[in-house]
Amino acid sequence: MADSATLTERSFSAIANKDPEALAATHHEDVVEDFIVLGPIQGKMAVKEFFSEMFVAFPDLSFIIERIMPVDDRTAVGQWLIEGTFTGGTFAGMAPTGRRVSIRGIDVMEFEADLLVHNTIYYDGLEFARQIGLLPPEGSRRDRAITNAFNTFTRTKAKLRRSQA
Repeated sequence: MADSATLTERSFSAIANKDPEALAATHHEDVVEDFIVLGPIQGKMAVKEFFSEMFVAFPDLSFIIERIMPVDDRTAVGQWLIEGTFTGGTFAGMAPTGRRVSIRGIDVMEFEADLLVHNTIYYDGLEFARQIGLLPPEGSRRDRAITNAFNTFTRTKAKLRRSQA
């Protein structure tokens, strides 16, 4: 049985090589990839489809392994940087925007019998949304307008609740 750092390296290398087949080979049939921002993806085939879609959506994708730290025989933590331009197909239901992204993240990977069984993926989803153009740049006029509209809505809702009590 390989150690957790080696298994993490194997999984990350498949992403870096944009190879969904090699990635699927590192996963258990019932794997759970729990993207804290997006929610869980369950099963080897669903994970393969997710990454295949990402590789098409970001054709110049670069996945850089920054650090892998074994926790124990079954668990390792990997830090990464992913960069690419959203010019290919759709991703998570969103049409390509032509925008460049650069996001750092951390995976907490758990293995059994040399296969990934559970992975929790942490990254800044708000920053990702800003970089692809789903949300306006932080501090911009549009960003302040959205925040003001949200606060107005929240205050109005609170007043309605108090008046109904």
